[in-house]
Amino acid sequence: MKITLLGTGTPMPNPDRAGAATLLESGTQRVLVDAGRGVVMRLSAAGVLPVMLNGVIITHLHSDHITDLNDVITTQWIMSSGPTPLRIYGPIGIKRVVDGILSSLEPDISYRLEHHQDSLTWRPTVSVTEVAPGDTFQLDELHVTVGRTDHQPVEPTVGYRIHHDDKSVVFGGDGLPCPELDALCSGSDVYVQTVMRDDLVRQVPNKRFLDILDYHSTVEQAAQTAARGGVKTLVMTHYIPGMQRGQEDEWREIAARHFSGTIVLGDDLTSTTW
Repeated sequence: MKITLLGTGTPMPNPDRAGAATLLESGTQRVLVDAGRGVVMRLSAAGVLPVMLNGVIITHLHSDHITDLNDVITTQWIMSSGPTPLRIYGPIGIKRVVDGILSSLEPDISYRLEHHQDSLTWRPTVSVTEVAPGDTFQLDELHVTVGRTDHQPVEPTVGYRIHHDDKSVVFGGDGLPCPELDALCSGSDVYVQTVMRDDLVRQVPNKRFLDILDYHSTVEQAAQTAARGGVKTLVMTHYIPGMQRGQEDEWREIAARHFSGTIVLGDDLTSTTW
């Protein structure tokens, strides 16, 4: 299995960090987790195009996790050689989001169908499955378990544990530690989690920014979740506030006080293989 951090940024625009998105590759399987700003460009840089994806899974419906889902849908459609479905999984509400995206793309769809009458004869083919905690599903060779996460008042939000052969990885998305996330992580090889430096956030005298303190895992909390779950590797991403270059060791050291396994973090396109 290989994890590539496609986007490690926040909703605040940053030329060096795309929006929240992660790529899982396992054998011939490729899955995109979340679809934040710039995701298709980062996919391309990682050597993967939307047409090569086995599926897309979405953790929750905050805009910074879905803002470029439209680009994934359009690019997969225009690069396909036939009406191959793009499979999208997400919490209750994802179907309404995708329906809205397709509605907004309707002028573009009609233009392309009219212009390419001999080579593009099908509309975007999207298969949407809404999932809930406790669900399991098969994504080709990958077995996926869905678990509840705590990102309230955002509801519902879900995490995913993906198995292939004898390996597994958990995508926690955003949110706080909770018993359901602990259960999802238990015994997994790798745990991928959004992390926040609350000490840095508290230095910004902005009420709206300070509000995020109550629904994101701190670096310490993510490390503690990894330790409780006995996972081998903690992958930190979606850094809040944006991690500055040269601060990597500082963030890693904070996590290492609570977790003795491997800790992975860094710029967009940072990857780890196991």
